[in-house]
Amino acid sequence: MRHALSSRPDYAIVTGKLGPHKQKFMALLHTKKNGLIAAAAIFLIALHLVLRFGLQANPKACDFPLEVLLFAGGLPLLYELLQKLIGREFSSDFLAGAALAASVFLHEYLAGAIVVFMLSGGRALEDFALRNASSVLRALAKRMPSVAHGRRGKETVEISVKDIRIGDVLVVFPHEICPVDGVVLEGSSLMDEAYLTGEPFQIDKTPGSSVISGAVNGETALTIQATKLAADSRYAKIVEVLRNSEQNKPRIRRLADRIGAYYTPVALTIACGAWVVSGDAVRFLSVLMIATPCPLLIAIPVAILGSISLAAKQGIVVKNPAILEQIDECGVAIFDKTGTLTYGQPQLSEILCAPGYTEEKLLGLAATLERYSKHPLAHAVLKAAQQRKIALSDASEIHEVPGQGLKGLVSGHEIQVTGRNVLSKQSFSGSEHLPPTAAGLECAVLIDGSYAALLRFRDTPRPEGLAFIQHLSPKHNLDRALIISGDRESEVRYLAEKVGITEIYAEQSPEEKLALVRAETLKAKTLYVGDGINDAPALMAATVGVAIGRNSDITSESADAVVLESSLAKIDELMHISRRMRTIALQSALGGIILSLAGIFLAAAGHLTPVWSAVIQEGIDLLSILNALRAALPPKALTDY
Repeated sequence: MRHALSSRPDYAIVTGKLGPHKQKFMALLHTKKNGLIAAAAIFLIALHLVLRFGLQANPKACDFPLEVLLFAGGLPLLYELLQKLIGREFSSDFLAGAALAASVFLHEYLAGAIVVFMLSGGRALEDFALRNASSVLRALAKRMPSVAHGRRGKETVEISVKDIRIGDVLVVFPHEICPVDGVVLEGSSLMDEAYLTGEPFQIDKTPGSSVISGAVNGETALTIQATKLAADSRYAKIVEVLRNSEQNKPRIRRLADRIGAYYTPVALTIACGAWVVSGDAVRFLSVLMIATPCPLLIAIPVAILGSISLAAKQGIVVKNPAILEQIDECGVAIFDKTGTLTYGQPQLSEILCAPGYTEEKLLGLAATLERYSKHPLAHAVLKAAQQRKIALSDASEIHEVPGQGLKGLVSGHEIQVTGRNVLSKQSFSGSEHLPPTAAGLECAVLIDGSYAALLRFRDTPRPEGLAFIQHLSPKHNLDRALIISGDRESEVRYLAEKVGITEIYAEQSPEEKLALVRAETLKAKTLYVGDGINDAPALMAATVGVAIGRNSDITSESADAVVLESSLAKIDELMHISRRMRTIALQSALGGIILSLAGIFLAAAGHLTPVWSAVIQEGIDLLSILNALRAALPPKALTDY
């Protein structure tokens, strides 16, 4: 990074160093100049038309708004195009720039003003659709508290997060977001760290447990001691990684630019050759008028906008239009685990009973007790009992201490459901039957103080995962599929076997995910699919980043596309929309260019005047645009697995 993180305005937004009015001012500073030029072009062209046809003013007065536009808006555009030319980058905009210069030279100011609007308007639409770092960081700021609750003796007072020092004692109220990294001093609760760590479940927090900034507290207040400053805590580190990721986002070269790189020099060479051979500058202008690459400047954006509309109807929000040109070229698919290839919800996977007990009896006793618990595993136990149609009994004398487990009387027996770590601190009989630790979450069931069973839970893979992964290579030419997860290796490997992926990276922090995605993107274009805050940097670093589900504003802001429905089938639909868009866009662009080239040779031979060149070019544009509009029409099918 070129500057220290704390000196950047967007970092100041997240850590609360800027007030709301300054935040709005900083957002205004990010407004794109192309949008301002496009808006000015509309106003000044309209003013010219009013003066010319409405008020019938003199020619100088009529042309004045256009001259202002060409000077203030046209010169910056020409300067940018000149820089591209010096860098030997022949984009599709260059012929439009040449037409702009020629229109000024020939005093055709209205034509020049329209070219300014075409160039700036197209770029403004792209800028508007593209997400930017400030929007991601504003989403982060919206989620993160600016005020914490500090303990001062026996009193609790509000303090600014930026004023928290290492060693300060803080109180995190129920359902609040933890402001800094720390350690629990008092209280027991559950914390949701899923978006930050990739772990799919809520985590017990008791005295001595570490807590991380950005995690959401559960039902009980916690007293913690800060171990890091806000600027050094986990949440701020993710902000730093996001900023670094945005600065190094791979540049996508537009389809129009790639085609224009060949078309532009050919058209200019023919135009100049016609002028030199004939000695008639009119032929140069005629060629230039019919060579203006409107099929590239208009037809391709129309196909892209049509595809964006089609995607929206399918519940897919395309935020960066350029990725529609890229998805079909990706060679590596990278998936987060939790919430992407899985549901992000625990389900009972195994009941290991001690001798003398049956699964039905144990599940019935445990489910009877779990009806009175809000623990995330309680729902999984109740659901399993419901699926097996096990009748539940009545329970009494129920009490639950967070982090210690649940106790109660069921059918005359004392039932306790608790964790392995709690068992290690108390005496009970039957410990020799307790199975060794394995992957996933687990809880033990004690009956009258004796070990009875161990319940194991796993995050359930999506049933369509295997078919989806298997069809990527033959149907979409993806060479490799990877899983990158913050979860434990045993859990990631279990899922990988279920969905048919052999290459995994487990226990990865956001920084490590980012580094891996960057390394893969250097070798081939990458598609990254994730759903949590810990995926945001990787989403931004990949060639194409797709957020699945609506679990996080930050993930949605950092992604190129957002699949609103949590379904892998929607990823496939997006890939097919992209492929169809490329086909239609290429048909429109190349078809229009072929017709334009035919017209160019006629103009170069002197068979077309500038006026007729413009008329024919408009006809070619119309045909290209009509074909491009097909992209908005839904096909018969958008999936192939």
